[in-house]
Amino acid sequence: MKFLTSLTIVIALAAAVFAQTPKPIPTVAEAQAKKELNEAARAYREGNFAEAQSHSERALSLDPQNKTAPMFVARTIHAQFKPGDFTPENVAKGRQAIIAYQRILDRSPEDDEAYKAVAYLYGAIKEEEPLREWILQRAGNVSLANDKRAAAFVVLASKDWDCSFKITEQVNVKVVTVDGNKASVSYHMPKDQIEFERAGECANHGLEMANMAIILMPENESAWSYKTNLLLELEKLAEMSGDAQHKAELHQQYEDALRQTTKLSKRAQSNQ
Repeated sequence: MKFLTSLTIVIALAAAVFAQTPKPIPTVAEAQAKKELNEAARAYREGNFAEAQSHSERALSLDPQNKTAPMFVARTIHAQFKPGDFTPENVAKGRQAIIAYQRILDRSPEDDEAYKAVAYLYGAIKEEEPLREWILQRAGNVSLANDKRAAAFVVLASKDWDCSFKITEQVNVKVVTVDGNKASVSYHMPKDQIEFERAGECANHGLEMANMAIILMPENESAWSYKTNLLLELEKLAEMSGDAQHKAELHQQYEDALRQTTKLSKRAQSNQ
């Protein structure tokens, strides 16, 4: 009992000493940086984004280790970017914001806001190849959690599906025949052989991306959904090339994937 009492006293004394320990006094530079960030926040609220950027950059130069300043810099530059404006000045502003967000990710690789902002900006300035590389880099980053990597693979699969779908659904490629009350659909080779090859490349690569997502997250509904749709794209292409056996094999794979997609979808609905 005496031991417990003594131990309690020691803990209480230690807590009291800790509570009385003064917090580190900010340096002059740190205090000035905080003041600049407050000014940046004020200017941002008032819609003066260029002024907010200037205050944010000054704060970062004063206190390079400040955890808040880099995001302030990125957001204030981003706020000056105008979607749909492809003038050189505006595109340059978008690229400037991308660089600012990438600097955040150099410090904090798992920052979802910065990652998504870069992806958005690449898409907004219509730089498709850098966008794909950016997402692929995310997907291949083994230091990230599997769900984040899988989500990146799913985005790549969706882009590849869209590439193929836009070709296979063209008017002269997808032919609908109506016989009475019955309509049938058949798929014909595009006039341009390059388009057929392009669709095949997209569909096969997309299927690979969907499978990578499934390896990481076996019950990812979106991954299975895109796998299902990409197998359907490949089935269309097999019909165009006249390969009935391959089409039948792909259709079976499509049916299997569709069952898994439906199963996961129902499970998700029941959990809501």
